[in-house]
Amino acid sequence: VQLQASGGGWVQSGGSLRLSCAASGIGSSVNINEMGWYRQAPGKERELVAKITNGGSTTYADSAKGRFTISGDNTKNTVWLQMNGLKSEDTAVYYCNQWGRRAGYLRPVDYWGQGTLVTVSS
Repeated sequence: VQLQASGGGWVQSGGSLRLSCAASGIGSSVNINEMGWYRQAPGKERELVAKITNGGSTTYADSAKGRFTISGDNTKNTVWLQMNGLKSEDTAVYYCNQWGRRAGYLRPVDYWGQGTLVTVSS
């Protein structure tokens, strides 16, 4: 299974970026329950940015509310993160995540992308 994240880059404060994450190799026996974006800034722990369930329910970190919008396509195992009003403190490596369950197994499956760097210049 591969999660390919893209869309990161350099942007000035107040600008926008749209991150994408597409999964490949997820078999038909796996049901993805939730897709999300996390980020890790230098010297800090990885933190949740936003996540979306297969039912469309969303959760945002306080820092992302009102500025970021997460969306997803369950049929394509693809998740996007639209980031507007970017600030210097949003600078981090952004990781996509998808987790779910494989039919007949209790242990969940948990997939991570390789990360895409977002740099916001003030």
